[in-house]
This record gives sequence, structure tokens and C-alpha cells, in this order.
Amino acid sequence: MIPEKTVCVTGASGFIASHIVNQLLAEGYRVRGTVRKSPEHYPYLLQLPGAGERLELVEADLLRSESFIPAFIECACVIHTASPYIINVKDPQTDLVKPALEGTSAVMEAALKTSGLKRLVLTSSVAAITDEPDSSKVFTEHDWNTRSSLQRHPYHYSKTLAERAAWDFIDRKKPDFDLITINPAMVTGPSVGSGLNTTNAMIRDIMNGVYPGIMDINWGFVDVRDTARAHILAMEKVSARGRYLCSAEVIDMRELVELLSLSGYGNYPLPKRDLTNIFGTALMKTLSWTQPRDTGTYLRTHIGRSIRYECSKIEKELGIEFRPVRESILEAVEDMISKGHLDRRDKKSSAARRKKY
Repeated sequence: MIPEKTVCVTGASGFIASHIVNQLLAEGYRVRGTVRKSPEHYPYLLQLPGAGERLELVEADLLRSESFIPAFIECACVIHTASPYIINVKDPQTDLVKPALEGTSAVMEAALKTSGLKRLVLTSSVAAITDEPDSSKVFTEHDWNTRSSLQRHPYHYSKTLAERAAWDFIDRKKPDFDLITINPAMVTGPSVGSGLNTTNAMIRDIMNGVYPGIMDINWGFVDVRDTARAHILAMEKVSARGRYLCSAEVIDMRELVELLSLSGYGNYPLPKRDLTNIFGTALMKTLSWTQPRDTGTYLRTHIGRSIRYECSKIEKELGIEFRPVRESILEAVEDMISKGHLDRRDKKSSAARRKKY
């Protein structure tokens, strides 16, 4: 891709998208970002290095295809990141499925009408790969989530429907542009804006004593800057094809709590009770029925099982070199403290903490 060409990033104010915008500007690209409100609501984007000369923010409605057409004019690539990520919702169809599915369809239709567009990179998720761990299986790009529904993991369902709709669009319409999807795991690290993404909110909750104990559960983690870089490499590399699982490392809850405790955060109310045995797992599955529906479903399908991903494709084909995610997690914690999402309880510098890792 030629830096002089314009790249459009939908949902530019989001956690991943704002890092994509930042990296594109740093590489000399002209960037047009779509946002829900007028540009002055996003000072953290307008103040990025290079934004004054090469960033344009335009309003677009995720459910109106025609609103994206002006944003895509003269763009060589569209990176579509805009999609809601909410675990517990009152109306899954309205709050998750409709914006994810219809939003993706709207973007694809607008892209079809854009002359000169070469590639569309879609932010999907491991949620479109599976909605529960399988201790006997290693998940790859060949796997598709076939179990989710409006009642079971509606967020996973929305991401699966959206990605399948994108691939179906390519098969049916055969546009001049091709499609690449990035399927990240739990995305952590510092935020460009002041918001709090879902993964970092989970880490905050662990540090604030929300969880009754250390559960037998693990997650794939990846740094937000690596995730952003993966999108840009998928755009730039002509040879890129298909889906790319994006997970740097799997860490279980015990390892995460130990990392936080040994890194100067031991005076936070971190969980201490060991619930990683068979009795603890049974207890937590029972208690899950007292939680909101989607949180309860997540706990029942994940506790006592181990997730594993095979991410050699993204490393070999896109050349991604993942950051150590333990450092990313600690950077996320310091970022949350600096932005007021976490109370500061320890004055030791973040640099001193990271020396151990």
C-alpha cells in the first residue's frame, strides 16, 4: 500500500481503531476515520502526531450504508473495526446482532460502490472461532463458532454472523477488492483515549475484588498495538489471505493474579481463595446462576476448561512479532490508574515493576 493513498478506519475512536489510526499516521498515511459524533468530541485523535495534516474525521451511521460512501472516496483500503462489544445486554438482537451484522453489510455495500478500493480488513474476533474452550483441541483459522445464539453468548453470535456475512458478500458479489479478517483474543495494553475496553475492565475488576477467588479459567491475550499492527500488515502485504488468529499467549487466572501481586499491586484486593480444584469449579458454576445471564453463561462454558490457539499463520505470513503480554497487562494497569479507572495504591514506578518481566 502506498502511504500517499488514504486509508479509512471505521469506528476510529475505539480501543483498537485509535491505535490503528496512530500507527497509520506514524507511517505517513493519510487517514479518514469514521466516528459517531462531530470531530471535536475526539480530541485524543485530533492531537495525534500528524493528525493536523493527514487525519480527517467524518460522521457515519453504522446502519446506513450511504453514510460511508463519502468516507470511502479515493481510499485504497478500508479497515472496518466498528462493532459493539458488550457482554450483558437487555436485547441481544438490537444491541449486538443488528449493529454488528447490518453495520458490516452497510460497510461492504459502500465499499462495493468505491472506485479503486483494493482491500477491506475486518476486525473479527476469536468469538467467531469458538465460544467455549475445548481442552482436547487447538483452535486455528479453520474453525468456526457454530454454537452461539441470541440466548447463548450473543456477543460471540454477533461477531460470527458479521464475519460470515462479510465472506458471503465476497462470494456473492465478487467485488474488485479482497477481504482479510483479523481475529484477536483478549486485547490489552494502554489506551489512546480515556475509555476502558472490556479486557482491561476485567483486569480492573480482578484488582478491585469483584471475583470471589482464583478460578480455573484462562484467556488468550494480545497487545492492542500488535493487534493494530496486524491490521496494517494485512492491508500492506499483497500476499495476505483469509483469516488471521491473533493471540500472543494464553495466561490463566492464577498466573494473572500472581503477576499483579508480584509487580507491586499486592495491596489491591486481589482474589486469594483457591477455586481451581474440582470443588471450586463446581461452586463457581453453581454461583454463576446468580450472575447476569451472559456472564453466567460465560462462566459455565469456560471454567474448568483450557483454551489453546495456533497462531503461526499470522507470524509467518504477516511477520508479527508479539510483545510479551505480561508487560502489556502491567502497562494497561498503569494506564488505568493514570486515567482514573483504578485508584492508585502504590507509588512504586511502573519501570521498577517491569524489571522482573
